[in-house]
Amino acid sequence: MVSGLARGVDTAAHQGALMGGTIAVVAGGLDIYYPRENEELQKSISEQGLLVSDEPLGVQPQARHFPKRNRIISGLSLGILVVEAAQRSGSLITARLAGEQGREVFAIPGSPLDPRAKGANALIKSGATLVESSADILDALAGLQTPLAEPEGPAYGRQSLPVTEDISAQDRQTLRDLLSPTPTRIDDLARDAGLDIGIVLTALLELELAGTVERLPGSKVALCGASF
Repeated sequence: MVSGLARGVDTAAHQGALMGGTIAVVAGGLDIYYPRENEELQKSISEQGLLVSDEPLGVQPQARHFPKRNRIISGLSLGILVVEAAQRSGSLITARLAGEQGREVFAIPGSPLDPRAKGANALIKSGATLVESSADILDALAGLQTPLAEPEGPAYGRQSLPVTEDISAQDRQTLRDLLSPTPTRIDDLARDAGLDIGIVLTALLELELAGTVERLPGSKVALCGASF
């Protein structure tokens, strides 16, 4: 079981899987306890499971680290289960990354009147596997216990994010200045900004997590609020 050691569902999932094997992918250095209340759980995972981070020791988690963390979570997994997600949730971005990486996407349905269930319900409408019990997941993954092949698909899904290079404030501002409510192709955005595609993808994930931009069909992005 792979998750991000966040509060709530992540914490409960790690606790439940601790004896059987769990991997926690954290957004800061491996020696940083975040959230602080999960310090003992993180120590237990380091002894009984596996801790993974893309950041050096001593680095505090920052907003720009979470897109890379989410991509690692989906990359390490055979499938992603979304238990609860609002309409704009980081869990939905992780689910999209999983789909682009060729992983299975699962979701637990909720009441249409509950805003915390809107994201999961939308995933099911889009083709995610509806989950009512663990058997639904085990049945779907029964034939996937072998290494996954490189998925075919758009470059956006296969492009590796930069591992050690941070995005400068100037690069972020350049991208923000180029974005508008009019949908723009990601490769055109990278060309106009004069930036490496990996840096552009990372910056766009940060903006998507912040609710500033939205992904659109055709590998396009636009500032939120566009009606196209």
